Amino acid sequence: MPRQPFHTCRLTSLESFWPKNTCTMSTNGKTSRILQFIAPDERRQFGIETPFQRLAWQMQDILGDGGILKEVVHAGEGPPVPKHASVSIHFSGFIEYSDTPFETTSHFKFPRMMKLGRDVTLYGLELGLLTMKKGEFSRFLFKPKYAYGDLGCPPHIPPLATVLYEVQVLDFLDSAQVDEFMDLSMEEQNNVPLSTFLNVLDTQRSFGNLCFNKKRYEDARERYKQAVTLLQNREPVDEEEKKCLEEMKLPFLLNLSFTYLKLEKPQKALCYGQKVLDISPLNTKALFRCGQACLEMNDYEKAQDYLTLAQANKPFDPDINTLLRKLALCYKDYLDKEREMCSKMFSVFKGMEK
Repeated sequence: MPRQPFHTCRLTSLESFWPKNTCTMSTNGKTSRILQFIAPDERRQFGIETPFQRLAWQMQDILGDGGILKEVVHAGEGPPVPKHASVSIHFSGFIEYSDTPFETTSHFKFPRMMKLGRDVTLYGLELGLLTMKKGEFSRFLFKPKYAYGDLGCPPHIPPLATVLYEVQVLDFLDSAQVDEFMDLSMEEQNNVPLSTFLNVLDTQRSFGNLCFNKKRYEDARERYKQAVTLLQNREPVDEEEKKCLEEMKLPFLLNLSFTYLKLEKPQKALCYGQKVLDISPLNTKALFRCGQACLEMNDYEKAQDYLTLAQANKPFDPDINTLLRKLALCYKDYLDKEREMCSKMFSVFKGMEK
């Protein structure tokens, strides 16, 4: 069966580059719907040039065997996608004579990251991605051996079907080093050079930030927590490295605190903010995150304490001052409701005395 679609914006339909008459083609009494089930040799016998055949003339043969043809619609920038990368892509797949995709990611707002060799199961698509760059939008024609084979995938994909994919690479990260590191035992991980370990952490943070920016907060949280676990498991060779590893936890703990706020879990956010303060007691970001978390939990006094300390470090910070004003309004509203409730209670008691 074809892979379940995961995520994308709406891609260009076939109508944008096929002449209108090709979608309603009929030859020798055979309708376009029937034509897709006619073998290529029979089509040539009838003298039919199909829409995909027309499209193929303007495409590049990237393997030399005619199995994968490519047309770059919008060029990308930088190096091509590496072999072991994790990619974020938009895509739609079409069979011939149809401008309705049999699989697409158009109903998702943000695409998830897919690991090459694991999540991308269509062989032709994986090979095609290796020729693409960040920001590139291309079309591919995949012959059956690079797509769904001799049998196809009924009822959506007929036998011996060549398929068209429209693909846009939004972003990618080379995760080969991370994958190799995670496959090691804990003892082997401790023996890798510190520079390699730092590169792994940097990639994990990049993964987490990418997920966070796409509002995939659960995925971001897992990446940040993995990094913290790796730092906790690392055995320092001396006191200097131990101090270095503790300080390296700070950005991941701060990111976790912010992520839990986005996940509407202020208690967790407060917990990770306090972990930062255990390492760096006057960290302004940690004080601010703790203040945010306490405000979310309606603990106004603690929120005031944290935010006042943060303001002492950065008196003119607009975010801190804005949150303090919000705190003041929330606290005033709380006191007003308390007074109103007490007033109603006293009124009830007076009525009962009468």
